[in-house]
Amino acid sequence: MRGVVMYGPGDVRVEERETPTIVEPTDAIIRLAATCICGSDLWPWRGADDVDATPMGHEYAGVVTAIGDDVKNVRVGDFVVGSFFASDNTCEICRAGYQSRCVHGEPGAPTGAQAEFARIPLADGTLVATPGQPDADLIPSLLAASDVLGTGWFAAVAAEVGPGKTVAVVGDGAVGLLGVLAAKQLGAERIIAMSRHADRQALAREFGATDIVEERGDDGVTRIKELTDGLGAHSVIEAVGTQESMMQAIRSTRPGGHVGYVGVSHDVELPGQELFFSGVHLHGGPAPVRRFLPDLIQLIWNREIDPGKVFDLTLPLADAAEGYRAMDERRAIKVLLTVD
Repeated sequence: MRGVVMYGPGDVRVEERETPTIVEPTDAIIRLAATCICGSDLWPWRGADDVDATPMGHEYAGVVTAIGDDVKNVRVGDFVVGSFFASDNTCEICRAGYQSRCVHGEPGAPTGAQAEFARIPLADGTLVATPGQPDADLIPSLLAASDVLGTGWFAAVAAEVGPGKTVAVVGDGAVGLLGVLAAKQLGAERIIAMSRHADRQALAREFGATDIVEERGDDGVTRIKELTDGLGAHSVIEAVGTQESMMQAIRSTRPGGHVGYVGVSHDVELPGQELFFSGVHLHGGPAPVRRFLPDLIQLIWNREIDPGKVFDLTLPLADAAEGYRAMDERRAIKVLLTVD
């Protein structure tokens, strides 16, 4: 099969690789209906994370082609969506709704999902079958549910978004934009998207943003305070993972408010005394996407939400390197890779 491999910063290649096979009796093999590039894949692309001939990709949706002897919940031929973390969905941590920290957890697509096929461990606990074979136009949205939609949704839940709340979203990548969509679905009264890019601002408004703030850092905090009678937002979604974005999120939140942080943390350090006196709740981390998948799949299936709109560039798998460049240069929000 063809698959994407990263050899080092800026060095992405599409190579002929061995097609994955069943290793453990709890495994499943899927043929990807489509695949994509994640914003978190840009960290190693830019040299912030180490890679060495690493198979890339952790978002997936497709058709089951083989199952291990112990797999009971999915069958060959099912169209399935899963999370970037594999989980048994039965341990005490999973039952509490934190499948991304499953005691038996492991990477959801260890063979890499930017490929034609992927091996999915712990298939019974990780994969959720759709009600039938999806129409082609639903596949991008189902693929988004595997990570960016589920992550944006978790950020909104962690930030205690709900009716009557004012929500600010720090980060205008795919996760931040789908955090806007989640906030709208969860009933937020006012949604402030922080973005400097016209195309992302337009999509944020389409997903439910009521206000746009172009300022960032301390200026962004000041603007949020101006829009909220000096108090700050009730709920803030942090979807970047840098020191600046985290502090911007905390400082934009009113006392007693909540920050849901899902940006992959890179060199973030929190000043203890400022946090102590802020009165702000912090909750986040790797999103337990599996918790939300059944409901998200149903919303997509019923065409109540269309998160696939975050894919604004479609390329063949062979052009994956161009997809990485386009996202790194902010010429694309999120790149979908076709595998046919």
